[in-house]
Amino acid sequence: MFERLIERGFQVEFRSHARAILALDFPGAAEELEAALLGATIPIEEIIAGGGGEAKGTQRLRRALDSAGWRKMEFVVETRINGVARESQSHEVDHVRELTNGDRIALEIEWNNKDPFYDRDLENFQRLHANGAISVGAIITRGRSLHENMRSMVGRFLEERQILDLEGLREWGYDPTSRQRDAIGKRMTRKKKPMSFREAFVEKFVADKFGEATTHWRKLDDRLRRGIGNPCPLLLIGLPDNIVTFHEGATALAEVQAGELNGDPED
Repeated sequence: MFERLIERGFQVEFRSHARAILALDFPGAAEELEAALLGATIPIEEIIAGGGGEAKGTQRLRRALDSAGWRKMEFVVETRINGVARESQSHEVDHVRELTNGDRIALEIEWNNKDPFYDRDLENFQRLHANGAISVGAIITRGRSLHENMRSMVGRFLEERQILDLEGLREWGYDPTSRQRDAIGKRMTRKKKPMSFREAFVEKFVADKFGEATTHWRKLDDRLRRGIGNPCPLLLIGLPDNIVTFHEGATALAEVQAGELNGDPED
């Protein structure tokens, strides 16, 4: 199961018999998910120019899943005593695949969010599974290679485009705040081990946008080791660094800028 993803470098893990459940009850849904992920790409220009909204690559993946029947769903769980509702909780999940018999997979994409969103997702899955609303919970997030190699990929972008200063980044949609300018400048002018522009930019940019407090595989694994979400069966998929592309150039930038003008949704 998910052999093609694994061959492409995706991390795939199953918890609490999720593999058996997917293979027996959801083989078609698993194939849909694999197909959507195999087509996923993130142009490096989107990483550099992306603002506060949801990444274009995530939006494309969401659209692919939606077209395959993985739709947003709100679950409402009520406690009733003698027919009277005493307590009600609602749980919205971004992607749910429902079979004709009512069995469901719930899936969340955490490409680059604050890491406490893992707690929300896993606790929601746990409650929904305990109430019989879902059979499996799934999370797609940054895999180890994508997180750990982000600096080298941003550095490669600067080197291939021969960008030597912040002005050179403007044409690629990056407009730093005064705080970011100051931080980069301080790294370049400090007395002890001053950095080149590229080194300073890469360090500051990646720390700001893809730091350790964001959603990536190690942060997810930390929570699983503490038992958060247990005993809900879980499918966990880590996006690899090879989904980042370097050949789309101005085409990818134009898509980012068009999305900013149209006000794309945020995570």
